[in-house]
Parts: sequence; structure tokens; C-alpha cells
Amino acid sequence: MLIRQLRDTAVDAEAVQDISEAAFGALDGRPPGAPPPSPERRVRNVARARHLARTDPDGCWIAEQDGEPVGAALSLRREGLWILTLFVVRPEAQGKGVGRLLLEGAASYGRGCLRGMLCASPSPAAARRYRHAGFTLHPAMKLSGAVDRAGLLDPGDIPVHPGNATHLHLLDSVDRRLRGAAHGADHAFMLAHFEELLVADSLAGSGYCYRNGGEVMLLAATSKRIAARLLREALARVPDGAAASVQFLTAEQEWALDVGLEVGLSVETRGFLAVRGMRPPSPYIPNGGFL
Repeated sequence: MLIRQLRDTAVDAEAVQDISEAAFGALDGRPPGAPPPSPERRVRNVARARHLARTDPDGCWIAEQDGEPVGAALSLRREGLWILTLFVVRPEAQGKGVGRLLLEGAASYGRGCLRGMLCASPSPAAARRYRHAGFTLHPAMKLSGAVDRAGLLDPGDIPVHPGNATHLHLLDSVDRRLRGAAHGADHAFMLAHFEELLVADSLAGSGYCYRNGGEVMLLAATSKRIAARLLREALARVPDGAAASVQFLTAEQEWALDVGLEVGLSVETRGFLAVRGMRPPSPYIPNGGFL
């Protein structure tokens, strides 16, 4: 068994995505060899692996057995916050110590960080590892379905407008207030790979939201009122015929649950938001790839 750092190459990044699709496919009950849920998502995930291999090489690891990639762990460090963004092992390699070695490599990158955070799948084995690593597991909910636009009739009095790279200081300021650390270079990636950034900035406070098609990718705001306004705007922009998706909502995000239920979305439990040395940020909807 070889555990090595992930290289910023297409070969390594594609291998990480292959492992991810096999692991999550088995967890979701998809048959082996089934096509990935979204070719666009695959391209974005491959680009994300290369992005992290450049920004956080000491936090990204891949496991090989007889020259074949069988597992991967990607993590990043931002201003004292350590984040595990991916932890996957091929189904046939699970239970053989691969995950433990990968997690040890990624966790060593977080030494000295006072806070930690990750989005966890429903996998019992993964939840056990995270709890043993000192994380508090907060059960998470997912909103999904068609948006009932009748519930969006009142846009509210807080102006929301498209954002761009000129708003990076505002975004990082909101990040630091909510999670104690800016996203930094990750905002440049999200601006390039997500469809739209929405920004609210008024005397009442500020916030932002990334959306991609029907998915709310990340939302952060200085008040629940601004957060709800941003979420309503993001859902209003979901294309006709597309399903909306808002994931990793903990009990602290009841404002988001209320908005989703008002516009006809369905709610189900799905995975965990795991934190260490901090409370779940609020009002905040994390992104699994960058938290």
C-alpha cells in the first residue's frame, strides 16, 4: 500500500473522481459502471482536486494498491480552520486500513488549527471515524423538488444583485464573521465554476449566495433576514423544469427550512455537518467541496 501526496495532474485528479464515483455510487445503491450523475459535476470535481493540489498539497493524499488508486482524502486549511472536503475509498478496498491511513495524512495537515469542519455522507463507517477524531456530528437535512413560484411573490426590501471578483473583500469579511476564516483562493474557483454569485449589501448587513442551475452551492449572511432574502432570490432563479436542491441544513438553519417549505420543496435527512472547536456557522449553508 502506497500513500502519497496528490499531484496537480489530470491523471491524479481523474483517479480521485473515479474513486469518488465508485464509493458514493455504492453508498447510493448505483450499480458498478453506472454513468455519473452529471458530466458537468465530474468536470468541476476534477478541477477542484487540481485546485486543492495546488493550494494545499500537504493536505491532499491518494492511496494506491499495486499501482491502482483505491482511496483519496482532500483537505484544506484557511486561516486556522481545517476542512476535510473529500474522504473516499473504493468499496472493494474498504475495511483494510486504507481509510485510516488517508485520514491520518489529511489530519496531520490540520495540526495547530483550532477549528475543523466537514460535510459527512450517511456512511456509518465515515461517521464513526469523524466522531473518533473529535468532531461533533450535527444531523443534516436536504431540501429538494420543484419551486412553487407562488411562494416567491414578495421579494422583500433588501436589494440583491449579481456579484463578481470586485466583491471578494465583502465575501471574505462575511466568511470570517461566520466561520472564523475567509475562503480566500476558493472564491476565485467558485466564481469560475458556479453559474452565478448573488450579493446583498445594505445598512442592515451583507451576505452572498452561489447558485448553479437548481443547486444552492453556498450561502453566508450576517443576519437570518438577509440570508432568507438571498435564498429566495436563488430559488427564484432556478430554471423552469429544473429541480432545486439545498443541502447540509442543520437545526441552526431553520430560516432556510422555512423558506424551502414555503415554496413547496420537500425535506429529508441526509448526512451530517461535522464541526470541531466551533458551532455550526449560522446563518450559513455550506458547500461540501469548500465548506
